[in-house]
Amino acid sequence: MNGEQRQAATGSAPGRRERAVDVLVVGAGPAGLALATRLAATGSVGVEVVDREDEPGGVPRHCFHSGFGLRDLGRPLSGPAYARHWADAALHAGATLRMGVTVTGWSDTTGPTPLTLDVTSPAGLERIAARAVVLATGARERPRSARLVPGTRPAGVFTTGELQRTVHVQHRPVGRRAVVVGAESVSYSAVRTLREAGVEVVAMVTELPYHQAAPATALDARLRHGVPLLVGARVSELLGRGRLSGVALRRRDGRATTVACDTVVFTGDWIPDHELARRGGVTLDRATRGPAVDGSFRTDRAGIFAVGNLLHGVEPAGTAAREGLLAAGPVLRHLKNSVRPAVRVPVEVDAPLLWIAPNRIDPADPRVATGGFILRTESRLDAWSSLVVSRGGRVLHRQRLLRSAVPNRTLRLSAAWTAKVWAGACDEPVRICVER
Repeated sequence: MNGEQRQAATGSAPGRRERAVDVLVVGAGPAGLALATRLAATGSVGVEVVDREDEPGGVPRHCFHSGFGLRDLGRPLSGPAYARHWADAALHAGATLRMGVTVTGWSDTTGPTPLTLDVTSPAGLERIAARAVVLATGARERPRSARLVPGTRPAGVFTTGELQRTVHVQHRPVGRRAVVVGAESVSYSAVRTLREAGVEVVAMVTELPYHQAAPATALDARLRHGVPLLVGARVSELLGRGRLSGVALRRRDGRATTVACDTVVFTGDWIPDHELARRGGVTLDRATRGPAVDGSFRTDRAGIFAVGNLLHGVEPAGTAAREGLLAAGPVLRHLKNSVRPAVRVPVEVDAPLLWIAPNRIDPADPRVATGGFILRTESRLDAWSSLVVSRGGRVLHRQRLLRSAVPNRTLRLSAAWTAKVWAGACDEPVRICVER
């Protein structure tokens, strides 16, 4: 068989280089880098991390405020310093980091094992076969268009990520007067960035009747002071031709008002960057909109794992890194014994809860590597409400909230009940509800 015949048989494009690795990690944010660090440190696994960005570290690279590293490193760092820490750790452990590499799709020409991905980079086209693939592609904020905000298309409209790149990477001016849409922790990060750029923040706007940021630090308290918070209001229209001149707001009681500004930043409203997972035939959870995974970060496609904010919208960088560290054990077990879960029980939530992760349980391996579950709610839950876990009408667990919960802030649920799921025959999913 000549070279052209071999290309036709394997599906290789002319000039495409083929090679193999043990573990291919897609995404060089905190989750992917932490996973690569722990896997490579074993000395027994070849790990390669690819990312379409030019530098590793993910979102923290553009967040110049401090507060990173407290959850996973035990010391405060700025976003860029935190990103450098995990990139350096992965390299020191022996992982290969390749930046400016875009994954263009999956290739099934060699069968389900090994998994194969097609990538492109300045070096050309490649097809990489891996014994395990870990998706760590993160999440993105919905832009103004996806939120269906009407009006013109003026300059001066940003998401938080676009704002941070404009200020800290491109070093371009933003504007003079800004409105921030949102009142969660990321929204206050946008306020910090605007103030660092010399922009006056004239208002923060949220449809809810309260802010949703975590309990105030001293810095947060200083930021909130002097920034009007308009609750129970939504942006009904963007105004201005060429450049934004203001935003029209509508209150819940029907009152309308206009705030003059030349800049608006849409924050929050995160969606997992799940396109590669979907194209790979991975089942997505309808609530999180990320890959459906069990407690070992396994998707329903053998050998494909998912970690970090790809699973559940946005959580702090430290939480994503911790998931990456915890996922190393399940990935190593797969490399030694690649057994695919036969049956997985869905875990679902009832209103006002929005989603839960992980959202599948494997009867052969009910362990939850994360040590528990994380949830979000769409409305306030008062302290002393309870999260109730049941299956087929049988209560498995009841956990009382010790403090109130609000939207855009994480709730945690113990995994102590998972071993009870298999007592008694039942085809129904596990359900989580709120008992007030």
